[in-house]
Amino acid sequence: MEDYAAKMALKPDATLREYVRDHAQYREGAVLAALAELRARGQPAAEEATLRPQLEAALAAATSAPAADRPDAIGPTTEDDQPVLYTPGVIVLFSVLFPTLPIGAVLLALNLRRVGRGRVIWGLAAFVVAYLAAEYWLLNYLRLRGYALNPWLVSVLNLPAILTYVLWFWPRFVGTYQFRPRGWLGPLLLAWGLLMGLGLLARYVVAHVPAAAQLLR
Repeated sequence: MEDYAAKMALKPDATLREYVRDHAQYREGAVLAALAELRARGQPAAEEATLRPQLEAALAAATSAPAADRPDAIGPTTEDDQPVLYTPGVIVLFSVLFPTLPIGAVLLALNLRRVGRGRVIWGLAAFVVAYLAAEYWLLNYLRLRGYALNPWLVSVLNLPAILTYVLWFWPRFVGTYQFRPRGWLGPLLLAWGLLMGLGLLARYVVAHVPAAAQLLR
């Protein structure tokens, strides 16, 4: 039996509404799952009150045409149906390579948007901001106490956040490990360019702004 609920959770809102609008073209179970997912996202379809009883009755009676005679866009998952996402490995790699920038969180947010979980991005952003604030406080505390700060310390401190990305946010909100890998070269070049730009900006500030060097420390 098709797990329509899980598959619909990966569809964007526009696709879910297409299932409702063109319900005659799809299996009853698929349309019911689309209605349920829209309601779970706080966007119930206006047609639900009328359409749901009809679909449930048709599904219970099992009088629909054979599956081969009816198109169903979410039948057996094919490569073309799978979302194009940054892999967990890429998210971890970017988080390690750029420990001072939340690049891994940005890639995860792009994945969430791709699978129609845009609202979760706000929760992810709140988590990242709170984590960076706590990390800054801890590093500043250690510095004031006179501890020598190893450059690798930031990477170690980022490890719980990285694990949270791939072990908590991914299974709960991305919700699939069936996807086509998304190219990582573009984000890599962009991240390096951003890091170099910030480095040049810091040099300029140190050279032209009084007391900036002390502040940056």
